[in-house]
Amino acid sequence: MALTFPVSPEKNAALQKRMQSLGIRESDLKEQFVKASGKGGQNVNKVATAVVLLHVPTSKQLKCSIYRTQGLNRYKARDLLCLEMEKERTPEKFREKLDAIRKQKDKQKKRAEEKYKGNSLENNEIED
Repeated sequence: MALTFPVSPEKNAALQKRMQSLGIRESDLKEQFVKASGKGGQNVNKVATAVVLLHVPTSKQLKCSIYRTQGLNRYKARDLLCLEMEKERTPEKFREKLDAIRKQKDKQKKRAEEKYKGNSLENNEIED
């Protein structure tokens, strides 16, 4: 029986399919629950909601405490493990994505510089 998490059935199915395509089996995973830290009040301080996931064949380990509930952290930990495995298998794909993001940020930065350069020139003219 496949694990289900407190997310939509489509997301559950997509995660199962993704794990299967990467060769990650539930039997290869060791899961521990620990107390999280940070925002969240009593729930975070008293309940073990953070998930430490270990993939035994690759000895990759990650801790997920993004959400306040254990179920969502379990789902996200598996999602992050899949992402790490994908990065390892196809680094050029992720490099292309990073390059695209860098180009977009450079473009935004240039636009902002142009916008504020015009404002500072107008302010100097008004003062003169």
